Amino acid sequence: MNVSELPFNKLIGLELAPKDSDFQTSLPENTQYTNHLGTVHASAMLAVAEAASGAFLAKHFSSYSGFVPVVRRLEAKFRKPAVGQISARCVFTPEILDTWKGELTSRGRLSIAIPVEVVDAAGIIVMSATVEWFISSAA
Repeated sequence: MNVSELPFNKLIGLELAPKDSDFQTSLPENTQYTNHLGTVHASAMLAVAEAASGAFLAKHFSSYSGFVPVVRRLEAKFRKPAVGQISARCVFTPEILDTWKGELTSRGRLSIAIPVEVVDAAGIIVMSATVEWFISSAA
């Protein structure tokens, strides 16, 4: 699945980050994403973070057919005002990924909290978030 092709993400202009990047998704610099202060709106940062976690799942769990992931909760801390393009990356270790895959295989369902960082054009972490997903069989 390509999260940038989802209707809402297409509407807001969300882009997948290049494959050789540490990031999953981004929003380009554009005044349509700004708030009353001229910095990036909080909802734009939330959208890029949620989409990054979805892109992470699509990349690492694509071989698990018949499962449906849904967001249960998103918690965020806004750290600094964001300016320009924003990009999101999921922060994880290969060991936790192996643990998650093992649990999904053995139990047939999985609840995971994916840590995400949103960075602005200057490379500053402007928001940190945790996106909690529940993954279960579609049947």
